Amino acid sequence: MFKKILIANRGEIAVRILRACRELGIRSAAVFSQVDRTSLHVRLADEAYPIGPASSRESYLRIDKIIDVARRSGCDAVHPGYGFLAENAALPRACTDAGLTFIGPSAEAMEALGSKTAGRQLARRSDVPTVPGADDPIENPDDAQALAQNMGYPVLLKAVAGGGGKGMRVVTRDTEFAPAWRDASSEALNAFGDSRLYLEKYLEKPRHIEIQILADAHGRVVSLGERECSVQRRHQKVIEEAPSLVVTPELRKKMGDAAVRLARAGGYVNAGTVEFLVDTHLNFYFLEVNTRLQVEHPVTEQVTGLDLVKLQIAIAAGHRLPFAWETITPRGHAMEVRLYAEDPENSFFPSPGKILSRHAPSGPGIRLDEGVYEGWTVPMDYDPLLSKLIAWGNSREETIARLRRALEEYTVTGIKTNAGLFRRILAEPEFLCGEIHTKWLDDLLRRSPTALPTSGDPAQQGRAEDAAAIASAFRQARQSENHSDPSSSVQDSLQPSRWKQEGRRQQLDRLP
Repeated sequence: MFKKILIANRGEIAVRILRACRELGIRSAAVFSQVDRTSLHVRLADEAYPIGPASSRESYLRIDKIIDVARRSGCDAVHPGYGFLAENAALPRACTDAGLTFIGPSAEAMEALGSKTAGRQLARRSDVPTVPGADDPIENPDDAQALAQNMGYPVLLKAVAGGGGKGMRVVTRDTEFAPAWRDASSEALNAFGDSRLYLEKYLEKPRHIEIQILADAHGRVVSLGERECSVQRRHQKVIEEAPSLVVTPELRKKMGDAAVRLARAGGYVNAGTVEFLVDTHLNFYFLEVNTRLQVEHPVTEQVTGLDLVKLQIAIAAGHRLPFAWETITPRGHAMEVRLYAEDPENSFFPSPGKILSRHAPSGPGIRLDEGVYEGWTVPMDYDPLLSKLIAWGNSREETIARLRRALEEYTVTGIKTNAGLFRRILAEPEFLCGEIHTKWLDDLLRRSPTALPTSGDPAQQGRAEDAAAIASAFRQARQSENHSDPSSSVQDSLQPSRWKQEGRRQQLDRLP
């Protein structure tokens, strides 16, 4: 097993990985940009090293800096997490050249499957149905527009590298094509360091179903079942769940077999996800392979009882998978929501700033993966994901009830969050019945954009924030008055924070 792992990422996924390392008795080394100096992953890691300014292109996307830190700190492996360099084949190649183990697939497998166009080509050769579109990156936007005209609108522009909704635009007419191409290309370059795009036909109202796979270096490839990821806003997943309400045992086996077949054809080793679109007739089409750990991996962990991060590390160390899919019996239902620092009342614009107070939900069936803490300032330079709130229950109904309760308990002041969006979704009859598709949420927000509470009663939230600010000012005044009296300062420091007292009182007032 490895002695020390460099985590080439930030935020909640870096925290998730280093906690797995700690449980395995492996030391962890973190990297951080200037604005992440006080981040939670830096605080929790055994060691932490600066790698540059806030811009990801000068820090988290710099392979040379990451390899240099890994070597200087005595690491023997690198875990990329998701995003940034996680699907850039240059990183595993650089690790190999430096004598380091990359915790993920090989560069060759990443190029064969992680590239959206190469993945489509391999899927067709492996007899996996694909969405109509280009099989190669398109360098010239005029050529891409001509193909779109020939296929017929709407079409979808997609980044060749990366995922997570970045570098993706729907185009419905000729006049939209040029600006959509420019914006998608620029976004892809900033997110993944690769501006290349390709094009595929845009399917109307499909469901987004993905299959989690694991593969070791000894020839065993297994499917861990599906996740339903159809609730999306602007192509970005916001809720994921397992199992899917529409996937039958027969369809699950067909999609699982297709995913395993594709992974074998690409020589894939480690954790990965094969994504499909499923139409209303339950026909499925290959979408892409994410050659990394997914944001939504906790959903699969909750229903299988497996720790995917530990399995990633074990596979990279050369261990065999200790099970076959047939030996795993999924249980219950799991659901995840992505909590972002964004303002739903202002077109979901990012809401950076200092977290003045927070209350984390807990209780039966609740898990919170996060990378923030009270007093930390959310930077404006990166994806504003704060936390992932995961609920598990014996049934979908119990899971939703637990998730609702946890969202009512979850409070943050100082920044805006999208928690109110999930409270609304979990009350929508269509969602409760499972009648969803990839455009469902966008259509819902378009029909009634104003019916979106940000955190329970907005007036009550305002009163709570005002009360917290007053309590803080009062406390500071008291500390200033008692500054010259050591006994008063000591006595005051032993008292519970008035800010916390007021926050707790307001929180209790909001509970049913």
